[in-house]
Order: sequence, then C-alpha cells, then structure tokens
Amino acid sequence: MLVLGIDTSCDDTSVAVVEDGTKILSNIVSSQDVIHKKYGGVVPELASRRHLEIINFVVEKALKEAGIKLNALDCIAVTRGPGLVGALLIGMMTAKSLAYVHDLPLVGVNHLEAHIYANFLEFSSLKPPFVSLVISGGHTDLIYFHDFDQYKILGRTRDDAVGEAFDKVAKFLNLGYPGGPVIDRLSREGDAKKIRFPRPFLGKSFDFSFSGLKTAVVNYVVSRKENNSAADIVAGFQQSVIEVLTAKAINAAKEMKVGKIVLGGGVSANSALRKYLKTQAKKNRIKVYFPALCLCTDNAAMIACLGYYKMKKYFKDVKNRCFSLQQLDLNVEPNLKIEENFSL
Repeated sequence: MLVLGIDTSCDDTSVAVVEDGTKILSNIVSSQDVIHKKYGGVVPELASRRHLEIINFVVEKALKEAGIKLNALDCIAVTRGPGLVGALLIGMMTAKSLAYVHDLPLVGVNHLEAHIYANFLEFSSLKPPFVSLVISGGHTDLIYFHDFDQYKILGRTRDDAVGEAFDKVAKFLNLGYPGGPVIDRLSREGDAKKIRFPRPFLGKSFDFSFSGLKTAVVNYVVSRKENNSAADIVAGFQQSVIEVLTAKAINAAKEMKVGKIVLGGGVSANSALRKYLKTQAKKNRIKVYFPALCLCTDNAAMIACLGYYKMKKYFKDVKNRCFSLQQLDLNVEPNLKIEENFSL
C-alpha cells in the first residue's frame, strides 16, 4: 500500500511517500526557520503564506524522489490537527483536491499520534504495549499505548510544554531560534551541576509543569549582578528538564508494567536527554526507543505511516475504493488532542 502523507501543521511544509507503513520512499521537508528566526518564533500568517507558495512543488518533489505517479497511490493521509489553523488548512485543501481529482481515499490524522508512529518506521520489530513520551514545542504528553488506536492518557502539561520552555529560555537569553537545538549545543560547553534549578515533579502525578522552571531561570539571571555563563545556565536548566522527563517516563513504565518507553516529537532529538534516559532506563531494565533525528521533528513520513495503519484497520481492501472514503467534509482541528479510549 502506497500512502502519500502531507503535513503543514506549523512552519514546515512536508510531503512523503511511505510503502506498507514501514518503507520511506521519500520524505521532503521544507523548513521556514530562516523566515521566522528574526521574530524569535513562528508567525502564523507568514507560515501559511509560505505553505501556499511551495506545497505543490513539495508534492511534486516527493513523488519524483519516490519514483511514482499520483495514479499509483492507494491513499492520502493529511494532518488535521493540532497546529496553526491557517497552516493546517493549506495541507488539508491540497489533500482534498488530490483525493477528489484522483479518486483516492483520504485519511485525516492526529499529528501528535503520528509522532509515536514515527518509531514504527524506525523499528520494524516494535510492538505494543509501551509507554510513550511525546515532547514538542506545543505538547508534553505521557501516554500508555496499549495497542494500535488504544490509548490511555497518563499525564499532560499543565502550562508550558517542554519545547516551549526551551524556546522561551533561549529567547530571554538572546540565544536564537529555535531554542531547543541552541540550548542542546550550548549546554555541552557548560557545567550542569553548577546551577541547580527546581525539579517540578508535582508529587506522584504524571502531569508536567515547566512555567515555574522557566521563571526560576529568569529570576536567577536578573538577581545575579555578576557575569554568568550562559552555557552553565542553560546546562542547569536542561538538566532539570531531563531529570523530570526521565523520572516520569520510567515511573510510568513501571506502573503500567511495561519494559518499553517510546519517544516522539522535536525535543526527543535532544542529545543529553537521549543519553540520560537510556542510562537510567537501562538501570531499570527498560528499553528506550528514539526515532531517527529526521523523524523527531515535523515530517510527513510519520503522517503517512499513521495513515497506513488507519486504512489497514478500517478498510480491509483499499483497492475497493468508494467515494465516501474521500471524506471531503473533513475539517482541521487546531486544538486536537490524543483521545483516551482505553481503560485498565
């Protein structure tokens, strides 16, 4: 089954072709970092305009790299949320047009859910159940993945998502955008033990809260008149974040009695997190799965992968197409969340 995936949830325009949910034939990502860098964050209107300008070219490039034509596709999968409403609409309208003209089934998928499925592209032997930690600029979710399309929400952020905290700290310290990669690199030059910031554990809850930690960094810098090393500050901040994420993920795996932790989202590319979580998980006899760096950030390959699994579950014979599968009334949902549909 050949699935074309389209993702325009934020500021990356991405189109991919995936075969049978495992083999990536193409995965084109056009970044807008240069456009938004001078503003210190994504400007929604500019992101939407750029998507509109290049989406057709990205589709053509993905098909060319995959070596196929549109009439060879079996399905189109598109992000319907969460994300920026204007950006999402560009991808959705493109997907609907292609589905209508070429008589293809159309599947709308959850971008956050797709971050988990990116691991199935990387690890063909990965099987549920497992605990998944989805960490990005807008989300910090801890999820029990019982089976395909069967989830239990263990914890979510109560305020700032982890990636948002990274961006805000980087912006306050004038380090540049996006904040996550900048802090990851600069932290290697600093001493994570020199400055100890709070660890917001929230008791036994699996929820997260990083706004207080962000404020602690700001207060520390403002209250210190002497010159402080930016490397030491961000190293201490990052270590606090890493310890919280690691502790909650490992405790969740123990409580759910599973030996696997699966990560997804842009922050899962953080090198210090990967090293620390692997070390701590190994001590607890838990295996950790990280997707490849190119599959951590927003990409359409993970959208196509999830689309494949949805088609496989709901439609036994994708070749027996019918107009109703096009879902031309499908709409975007900017605040879409992963729905809890499994109870212990």
